[in-house]
Amino acid sequence: MNSETNAGVAVRHNEEKIDEIFGHEYEHEPVPAAARRSLFSVTMVWIGFPMIITGAMTGSILVLGMGFKNALVAMIIGNLIMFAYVGSLGLIGTRRGMNFALIASIVFGKNGYVLASGLLSTLLLGWYAVQTGITGALISSTFGLNYIAMTVVAGLLYIAITFVGVRGLHWIGMASVPLFVILGIWAAYDAATTTTASAIFNYAGNNGTATTSMGVGLTVVIALFIDAGTVTSDFNRWAATPTASLVSTFSAFPFANLIAMLVGGVMTAALAVPNANPFGADNMFGYMNGKHIAWLSVLAFIFLYANLGSVCSHCLYNAATGWSRILGTHMRIMAIVLGACGIVVAAGNVWAFFIQWLSLLGILVPPIGAIILIDQYVLRRNASISADWRPQPFIAWAIGSLCAFLVEFWLPGLSTAISAAVVGGVVYYGLGIAAGADEKAPRAA
Repeated sequence: MNSETNAGVAVRHNEEKIDEIFGHEYEHEPVPAAARRSLFSVTMVWIGFPMIITGAMTGSILVLGMGFKNALVAMIIGNLIMFAYVGSLGLIGTRRGMNFALIASIVFGKNGYVLASGLLSTLLLGWYAVQTGITGALISSTFGLNYIAMTVVAGLLYIAITFVGVRGLHWIGMASVPLFVILGIWAAYDAATTTTASAIFNYAGNNGTATTSMGVGLTVVIALFIDAGTVTSDFNRWAATPTASLVSTFSAFPFANLIAMLVGGVMTAALAVPNANPFGADNMFGYMNGKHIAWLSVLAFIFLYANLGSVCSHCLYNAATGWSRILGTHMRIMAIVLGACGIVVAAGNVWAFFIQWLSLLGILVPPIGAIILIDQYVLRRNASISADWRPQPFIAWAIGSLCAFLVEFWLPGLSTAISAAVVGGVVYYGLGIAAGADEKAPRAA
């Protein structure tokens, strides 16, 4: 027993020493005012998240399926919806200083939150695996290197960034964003010079046929970051003021995400490659290597690891923060454990299920965020963690997701993500009003 006690003390001592070096991550308590970060720092954390090559690939998919004009409308509207959604959730994190798991404990209960936080943390771990797999696949197919080896190298690098904590997310953003802006704008401009602005704008879709509805297009835009957007308080709890919270969110949605999607969309419309494959060679990474210039290929190699390293480290940070709260452990320990699991999954080519993954997110995740917004802005603004389980949010979550499931199969022209969020939020509001006095929460001191 004494040896176990001594081992526990040694582990805590080591964790404290690591926190002294990299900073405390506040997995189990609100971030105090003195520990909040600058506007620039929180903005770099957010802007480096969606400004990625995967966003450009998504823009390409939208343009192939919808044509350029309709895809542009979907990109703009979808990103504005994301700003409203993520910005509102982020303000809750800033006001209370809490990560998503702590806020979910208020809404779903101090035991019930495990289902919401565990689901989102696991989905985000899946995103880490997807993006790590994409890194290995693109490097392997382009340079003829071993896929598994390149995937493992990528995964270990991304674990190291996450281990540093929120500071690591800041610094990877500092490296990734300038590279994407310079190379992305160059690639889009260079591709655009092969045709006319009119031809790009009037591009009708793959082989001249648009097959994707506006509702589905909006779901694709929203679902790309709906999971990370829902746990936005993991990032925005570090913001010192509401203004800083909103500015940093705006840097991601619509600014960074829209730029990334437009890079891919413009390239796809300009080049008009029949049956283009954005997940293969028909993306900005493939375009740079297609120039057959040695220094540009080397730069593309560095760019890919840095760029996807940004989104992977963000996703792993969210997953580790959530599971550290659930298991009562340290974020950095979970980053290593979950990162290793993600590497194993990535080696199995899980990234190939990208579109199916987005559809799943569009059904399951939006009601969670809508329920939290209704709870924290309308019904129980100053509520604290009290009940073990609160049934109302689970009922609303189930009904919202069921509605989205029905829309997916019976009304495919509509947006599953928007349907899920609206129905989940409305049902939760109705249940809260019906509960009356019984639903009034104890007030925080």
